[in-house]
Amino acid sequence: MNSTVRLAAALAVAGAAAAIGTWILARIWTPQPRDPREVERMRRLDLTRRGRITAGTIVDVVEAEQETGTARTVVYKYEVAGVTYETSQDVSWMEDGGSDTQFLLGQAANVKYDTRKPVNSIIAAEEWSGLPKPFAHQGHSPSGKSNG
Repeated sequence: MNSTVRLAAALAVAGAAAAIGTWILARIWTPQPRDPREVERMRRLDLTRRGRITAGTIVDVVEAEQETGTARTVVYKYEVAGVTYETSQDVSWMEDGGSDTQFLLGQAANVKYDTRKPVNSIIAAEEWSGLPKPFAHQGHSPSGKSNG
């Protein structure tokens, strides 16, 4: 009987250790929710570093009042391998927030896109801008501090 009790205790300890180990692994491997702004910032930086540049055209500028200020979105189109893409990017994070955006309509711009997935593109990022001057914000980060 003594060996039965020891065996039961050993199985209980092993079961508890397995449960704790499973919980720890689940916590490590389960993706944690990330801030959508940080995800978008990382996407922009990735495209800044490895994206290919092509010519594009600014189609529209959409402005919407929000509690945090005016949200500005630039709608643009570009062509890659005979396929025309039309997409948009929120540029509210830019230092000047795109304060004078109406002159952009119809203007030529540079677009950076992912060569493996051309629909993934940007028209501006923290370290690069394809927007026409004076709208381009070269050297400025969303925090408002100069990068160079």
